[in-house]
Amino acid sequence: MAQATAAQAPSPGQIGPIQGGGSFSAIVALTQRELASLFYSPIAYVVGFIFLLLTGHFFIYETLVPGNEASMRLLFEKMAGVLVFALPLLTMRSISDEFASGSIETLMTAPVSDLSVVVGKFCGSLLFYLGLLATTIPHVILLNRYAPGLVGSTVMAGYFGMILLGALFVAIGIFASSCTRHQLLAATIAIAILAVLTFAMDYGAEYARTSSARNLCAYLNIFGHFDDFTKGILDTKSILFFASGTVFFLFLATKVMESRRWR
Repeated sequence: MAQATAAQAPSPGQIGPIQGGGSFSAIVALTQRELASLFYSPIAYVVGFIFLLLTGHFFIYETLVPGNEASMRLLFEKMAGVLVFALPLLTMRSISDEFASGSIETLMTAPVSDLSVVVGKFCGSLLFYLGLLATTIPHVILLNRYAPGLVGSTVMAGYFGMILLGALFVAIGIFASSCTRHQLLAATIAIAILAVLTFAMDYGAEYARTSSARNLCAYLNIFGHFDDFTKGILDTKSILFFASGTVFFLFLATKVMESRRWR
């Protein structure tokens, strides 16, 4: 049965059966397929275009301005805000489309675990995001031309923070996509979660009425942890926060997949 279905070629945006090997080979195959499906998806190009347009706008009109500080910090902060809305749109079809199209039935009969599916989807989306992030490197080169010596530990820490931030956002998007078969609903769920953990927590960390509430909001505030990286600070607590948050949401996505398998 597995050999018969393996001969079928998956359509763009869908996952075909994963053959043989252990979990690592399955993850690699799923990552390749997810990355390929993103390049077939029009929404990925729309997200990429909007990301490039906004980052270019922020760089020209807010960073590369005579008299302003020669720093990438403001651009990093602006990009983080854009990603709250951009990455959920990128990941919304990741798992939900499998349920909507019915290809999840083929996937569930393949020799691959739910964890491998989630991790493969995550890695494919993360690689696409890293490609988008790489398009901002010319901004650094251009800024360094006008401010020699800019490229250093601060910029490297900022990009490291952007990678950790993107990984957490993608993990939340994958979790939201696993919760429903409707792509727009998945995007809405992810944006809502991210808005709470960013804008709402950022506001609460400053304006909450009690100190305990402010401390809780400050700890859960993604932007607060990311701010350390934009300053060139590699705080172990912030690194652990992003890493544990990413693992946590991937774990939730796996559990949701397992529960939906038996419905």
